[in-house]
Amino acid sequence: MRRWNGWGDETITFPLPASALQFLESQVGSGLPCIDVDFSSLIAQVEKSRLPNHPLISTQSDERVLHARGQSLPDWIALNSGQIDACPDGVAYPTSDEDVRSLLAYARAANVTVIPYGGGTSVVGHINPLPESGPVLTLDISRLNRMLTLDETSQLATFEAGTSGPEVEKQLNARGYTLGHFPQSFELSTLGGWIATRSSGQQSYHYGRIESLFAGAHVETPIGDIDLPVHPASAAGPDLKQVILGSEGRFGVITRATVRVRRLPEAEAFYGVFFHEWEPGAEAVRRIAQAGIGVSMLRLSNALETTTTLALSGQDRLVRWAGRGLGLLGYHDGRSLLIFGVTGSRKQARQARQDALEIIRSHKGLLTGSSIGRMWQKSRFTTPYLRNTLWEKGYALDTLETALPWADVVPTALEAQQVIQEGLKESREKVLAFAHLSHVYRDGASIYVTYLFRRAADPQETFRRWQVLKSAASQVILAHGGTISHQHGVGLDHAPYLEAEKGPLGMETLRTLSRMFDPQGIMNPGKLIPADSRTETIPS
Repeated sequence: MRRWNGWGDETITFPLPASALQFLESQVGSGLPCIDVDFSSLIAQVEKSRLPNHPLISTQSDERVLHARGQSLPDWIALNSGQIDACPDGVAYPTSDEDVRSLLAYARAANVTVIPYGGGTSVVGHINPLPESGPVLTLDISRLNRMLTLDETSQLATFEAGTSGPEVEKQLNARGYTLGHFPQSFELSTLGGWIATRSSGQQSYHYGRIESLFAGAHVETPIGDIDLPVHPASAAGPDLKQVILGSEGRFGVITRATVRVRRLPEAEAFYGVFFHEWEPGAEAVRRIAQAGIGVSMLRLSNALETTTTLALSGQDRLVRWAGRGLGLLGYHDGRSLLIFGVTGSRKQARQARQDALEIIRSHKGLLTGSSIGRMWQKSRFTTPYLRNTLWEKGYALDTLETALPWADVVPTALEAQQVIQEGLKESREKVLAFAHLSHVYRDGASIYVTYLFRRAADPQETFRRWQVLKSAASQVILAHGGTISHQHGVGLDHAPYLEAEKGPLGMETLRTLSRMFDPQGIMNPGKLIPADSRTETIPS
């Protein structure tokens, strides 16, 4: 069963050994376990629905709470403290385009706000109702979950937009194909959500980001439907698919999409490499990308992330072995871990490995075989469960990410970590912050920063700490010219920073598109385009 106040299946846990807790205590201090509210208490707070009756809409309190928040840290604080400022008034589970069309017509007639909901995995507030938005209907599209067609000649597959990552791969794998889109939220997130937020998978270097996989779609808007036809390429004016990509439910509801698929790879492997320092590792990664070497993934952790990952893994013997063995070889405190993957035919995989290692060794990288790579592959979708355990032990964990040209990558990563680490000094609280490069391009790379700090007894104070750290790092990103979001979308949390990236005319273009598709302003207000007014107090 899905957790109502955390990540994933409630039967799955990520245990922390005593040594891991000791490590965290040495970094930020002892965690303060807090007493969180229970589900029944939260349900009891839900007010009566304001929606007119509709046969497809449930107004049950438990379903409304389960659709009230996503997976951002503010969402967790709100759910666990019982301080939710708004719930949807009802939840609908459409099973066809006609259902979606009917529900949008109902919403227009009753002046009801509509929030499209895929897997509920947003970490920036995409699915949160706003207190001032009036009656709210959440459209959960999880029952739109079938593969409709597979054109094996063209290697195109059409799915309903509520199909989850595992279902996409299960239905394709049965026919010998893969989409290859593996975000960390893969187990719960959906195809429609990937498109609406411009998602990036862990092996995007090989398979491509969702925008390169996205070939066409059907979208239901408040003023009618729109079909985006599939063409291998077109010069027929601006590409309207780009309007739907990243639209975050502001313009309509994606009900089905056509994507570019591939044959399942003949060979795949992941390898671990240690560098003496992060900077030569980053230089090696840049050279691999700009040489066009056919690896499928490059993920370079800095020294603190390398140390923290090993410390929290529970593999104490491995950590001791690694420390002794690498130390003897001259890889000391600055050592940084690169995991790289090769995917394709056996010949392609063998050649990519050989070419990548030539550059890696020229930067004094040490190949340690595939054991670390196999460990990463095994845990790639279970690592988010660690966040549940940390929360229970009294620690809050969050992430942020950006992408910049190569010349700015290392300076921005260092400064972002520094402002986070120093962000709570006035409270005499320590923060653990570390980073990795997880998506690389010829001209730049994504920086992914993880930070951990102690929860406070007062949830408002925990929220304030998050605001301070998030704001400080976001300002660093903007100052260096980075994007405010490389793969998480905009939602509520990034909306205040978007104009710095798009400019005034760009923002007015987005507002104009929103008014055109949604003249009544009922579609997911406040997301992507900031609302005219929004209360920023307790997590929303």
